[in-house]
Amino acid sequence: MQKGNIGVTTENIFPIIKKFLYSDHEIFLRELVSNAVDATQKLKTLAATGDFKGKLGDLTVRVKVDKENGTITISDRGLGMTAEEIDKYINQIAFSGANDFLEKYKDDANAIIGHFGLGFYSAFMVAKTVDIVTLSYKEGAKAVKWSCDGSPEFTLEETERSDRGTDIILHVDEDCKEFLEESRLQGLLTKYCHFLAVPVAFGKKKEWKDGKQVETDEDNLINDTCPIWTKKPSDLKEEDYKKFYRDLYPMADEPLFWIHLNVDYPFNLTGVLYFPKIKSNIDLQRNKIQLYCNQVYVTDSVEGIVPDFLTLLHGVIDSPDIPLNVSRSYLQSDSNVKKISTYITKKVSDRLQSIFKNDRKEFEEKWDDLKIFINYGMLTQEDFYEKASKFALFKDTDNKYYTFEEYQTLIKDNQTDKNGSLIYLYANNLDEQYTYIDAAKNKGYNVLLMDGQLDVPMINMLEQKFEKSHFTRVDSDIVDRLIVKEDQKGEELPHDKQEVLSSLFKGQMPKVKKTEFHVEAHALGENNAPIVITQAEYMRRMKDMASIQPGMSFYGEMPDMFNLVLNSDHRLIKQVLSDAETACAEKLVPVESEIAMLTLRRNELQKAQEGKKDEEIPTAEKDELSDVEKKIEAQKTEKENILNGYAAGNKVVHQLIDLALLQNNMLKGEALTNFVKRSVEMI
Repeated sequence: MQKGNIGVTTENIFPIIKKFLYSDHEIFLRELVSNAVDATQKLKTLAATGDFKGKLGDLTVRVKVDKENGTITISDRGLGMTAEEIDKYINQIAFSGANDFLEKYKDDANAIIGHFGLGFYSAFMVAKTVDIVTLSYKEGAKAVKWSCDGSPEFTLEETERSDRGTDIILHVDEDCKEFLEESRLQGLLTKYCHFLAVPVAFGKKKEWKDGKQVETDEDNLINDTCPIWTKKPSDLKEEDYKKFYRDLYPMADEPLFWIHLNVDYPFNLTGVLYFPKIKSNIDLQRNKIQLYCNQVYVTDSVEGIVPDFLTLLHGVIDSPDIPLNVSRSYLQSDSNVKKISTYITKKVSDRLQSIFKNDRKEFEEKWDDLKIFINYGMLTQEDFYEKASKFALFKDTDNKYYTFEEYQTLIKDNQTDKNGSLIYLYANNLDEQYTYIDAAKNKGYNVLLMDGQLDVPMINMLEQKFEKSHFTRVDSDIVDRLIVKEDQKGEELPHDKQEVLSSLFKGQMPKVKKTEFHVEAHALGENNAPIVITQAEYMRRMKDMASIQPGMSFYGEMPDMFNLVLNSDHRLIKQVLSDAETACAEKLVPVESEIAMLTLRRNELQKAQEGKKDEEIPTAEKDELSDVEKKIEAQKTEKENILNGYAAGNKVVHQLIDLALLQNNMLKGEALTNFVKRSVEMI
């Protein structure tokens, strides 16, 4: 028996392994099974080149668990090792068996997974003692057993073994007993080893017999050794891609389409990326791309490795140029990874462009599902915007689709305002904004439907990209002011009558938390609605942005500002005004007379003070002007109180307000109940 020292203290080895190479204890199984596959692949390569002339036989890698004895065993029938090789590849962990092998068999390098030494030492993350029992394929080699308890000391002795290959036996530590559970190991093998290139068996398949599960003679194979991304696209059918997607994501809807990646220069990359059906909550859909290195699972957290917007895709990427045993932060800075990211972006944009050109009808049918990917990409990557702007679509409220250029041509003649700016009208809810959409279409305008998650930031970006263009939601103003083509003309109510109407309705508006109403009268035409509620585009858009963009919470805390526009042409508004003036005349005449006299005196005082410096104006005159202004405000308040008192008992005023609120989904609770009761009474 040989005893020795590994040469590097465990105080140096294990912190490096745990801190820099592995973020989770469970990774040990991936490393050890990958090593077993690596040894098997090397033997197959030797056989192919004639350097191994024996029979390969069954090359299945086997994983066994013995809960009673507290061991996990990973067995292969690969190269095996001599005592000298154990000393080189295990005791001197700075060396790597794969490095030497790659140098000799450069043409078959893609079959090699990687660094055996470091991968092997991940075993000590879960094991208190590790044994290696191995027999080299080399003629005349003797079987040896290596044992180490995690200290710098080890033993190496000859042992009995009839077949080439290696057994790694882990004596699991007390605090890692969870890994002795079959279900736990089955889950890890499925996660990390599902597509390894050599068959991997975990015990035997089981079946129900006599009311209990019993083992059969059939191996429980956990992997698919030839997944579709390793095959040529020409050898695959549509159903092959769909079946693979169902295997990866059993509960998901059928994908929209897919992209088969296959490149060998200037880097190696294969894989299949799927466009899933997504309509809500971006974050829940991330981490669906699985990253592999030579069919060995690396991670499903690919942010920074693939472009951010493509983390919404599903599928598999496999590249031997991606290091297996490193942290994600290293991956994100690796030059090969950056090249891969650029390539994937180009492939995605090329595929989308191809579908759009060759089958626009199919592209339009899938647009509602594709939209979130394309918009996200245009928002986050300038180079993708340049490509996608040729095939990205607008959808209008009549369910028609247009490219950006097509839509500009469509609306140029009728939706250009007096300043030469192109006005894009849009709605984000067909039902809630139906009245506004209908009014705009009656004016000959086209209205876009922009109801996606990312449409608000898209609007902001497109306003910067498009020359002299503005987006305006169709309910942001009365229809005559949505696109101002010339200075407004037409007969409006005299100012004093507008004030009366405003006072009648303003005092009856409901008190809604963080909501303010501004009331104004405007001639909208006798056939239009008596009241229209609008919300200014800028503030509403800022509040929408505040809900999705950090740093804009200030806008989210501001009250909602609405305009209540009274149609002074409508017979009901005219009737309310006439009835109020008649009913309140006796009380209003002296108040309005007093306001008129006070206003006249204020004007006289202000004229007398024109052109004078403050110190040249007598104090008495200043005091009188201040007193007159206070009296005017007091009389205006009195006038408002008189009108409010009348309006409080006017059912038509309340009914009109509630109808407008109801139309905008703003009438709720007690106010809605009162509206229903009043409606019944009035009927």
